[in-house]
Parts: sequence; C-alpha cells; structure tokens
Amino acid sequence: MNIIRKRALTAAAVVAIAAAGLVGCSSGNPLSSPTSSSSGSAAAGAVVIGSQAYPSNEIIAEVYAQALEAKGVKVTRKFNIGQRDAYMPAVKSGEIQLFPEYTGNLLQYFKPSATETDPQGVYTALKAALPSNLAVLDMATATDQDSYTVTKAFADKWHLTSIADLAKVTVPLTVGANAEFADRPYGPKGVKKTYGVTVGFKATGDTTEQALVAGTVNIADIYTSSPKIKTDKLVVLQDPKALILSSNVVPLVNKSVSDKVGSVINAVQAKLTPDVLVEWNVENTVDQQSAAQIATKWLKAQGLS
Repeated sequence: MNIIRKRALTAAAVVAIAAAGLVGCSSGNPLSSPTSSSSGSAAAGAVVIGSQAYPSNEIIAEVYAQALEAKGVKVTRKFNIGQRDAYMPAVKSGEIQLFPEYTGNLLQYFKPSATETDPQGVYTALKAALPSNLAVLDMATATDQDSYTVTKAFADKWHLTSIADLAKVTVPLTVGANAEFADRPYGPKGVKKTYGVTVGFKATGDTTEQALVAGTVNIADIYTSSPKIKTDKLVVLQDPKALILSSNVVPLVNKSVSDKVGSVINAVQAKLTPDVLVEWNVENTVDQQSAAQIATKWLKAQGLS
C-alpha cells in the first residue's frame, strides 16, 4: 500500500471498517509531501481548513485557502492531520470548519449501509447522511477513485472509451491490481455481471502501473488522480453503469461558515476537473512543486486570485 491509495477506501472496504477511516489499497503513487504544513492556533474570525496526511489532499486544501485569502477571508491552516478517524472529531466539533473530502468514501463513513455508486446518487445520499451541523458544497467532476485504465495505444487499437467497450476486444483481458481487488464488488466478477465482460486477474501490488506499461496486463486498477495517467499516457475508461463507487472531490463544511466560504469554494469546484487533479500531482511528484506553488499558479491562471 502507498500514500495516495491509503486515503480512498472502496465501498466494500469501508463497509467492513468504516469506523477505522481511510485505508484503501491500489497502485497509486508515493507523492512527495508539499512544503505547507499545519499552522498554530486559529486567528480570531479565521476559517480553519484541514487536510489529510497525503499531498494530493493537501494541495486541494491549499487551493481552498488561497482562494479564500484572495477574497479577504482570514484562514488558519491545519494540514497533514492524518486519516479520517484522526480528523473527523475536529470537523464534527467545529474546530476544523472546511475540509476537502470525497463523496463516496465520506458517504460510506457516515452511512456504511449505503448502496449508491453513481455520482449524483452518492452526492444526494451524502447530503442526507451528514450530521446536522455539517454540509457539503458543490462536488467537482474531479475524482480520486479506482478505475479500469488502459494504455493509450491499447485504447486506440480497440477504440476504447468506456468499460463497456472492452466487450469488443478479441484478445484475452487481464486486469492488474492489489490482491484484494479480486474479491471486490467492482473486480472481475463485478465487471462480468455489470458489463458482460470477462477479464482475468493478476495481483500486481505496487507495480500495477509498471505492469500495465510493460504489457504484463492490459488493464489496471489505477486511481483517477494518479500522475502516471499523464506521464505514461494512460486512458481511464468511463464507467457509465457506475460499477465503481464514485468519489468526487467535495468540500465538507461547518454550516456556520457555509455562507462565508460557499461562493468562493464553489467557484474553485467548478474548475476542478479530473485532468486538473492529475496535473497537480504531476507538478508535485515530477516537478517537485509545493502545494503553495501549485495553488498560486493555478488560481491565477483561472482568474480566482
């Protein structure tokens, strides 16, 4: 297991250990930590923003922080806290008032019995499942979740854009992932039931991306925010039947500050696409840019600072 994947539990995994927070497994990437870190006690009147203990989430939190500061809102950063069981008590109590979250994983945390998997269904169910003092702002199209991913060459050869298109591939299909993928609802049995596609399975652990690029497997379970999607020219297949639990980026807020931050953060969310999240992770891991540098540049380019 590596850093980027520890955050994102799948529906099956979270049902089993929802109270334990985030521990997902996959073949993401070990991101280098940005330079921003937790600050001291909150300034009077400041909005307290938190982040999980992995760089991709911290970058989003820093973008939120700088966007608010550009509009004159005071901000206190409490970043790199840990996994969900570590930070959620502070969110529930109001000690932390704004936190970048993920719809599917958050829904499963508050309602382990939830069965929704499609983006809108998950978002609607999440809003209903939240404690009375919490709310979510707009969800972004950007996601951080499992996917069926192929190389661009393979996608071009077989004209693939979605998981359903795999049915027209005439060579044997093998998906690479961590060992537990084989028994997950969206694993080989799930894709057969939902899409009628037969795929074999190969346990590739932390070498999943390498196995895909090398051709050891022709499909891989890769997180949708992985920088490898850009650097290795990979194609994430669309999931029109919502086989995989949707986990869109969503701001979790204390209702006491929702009016204060809502319009600013929703403007960020509207521009936060899957490609943006991948690009930020490339800038962090490949270019070694800090969260603050990434946020400043992006907000300026979007006209949000």
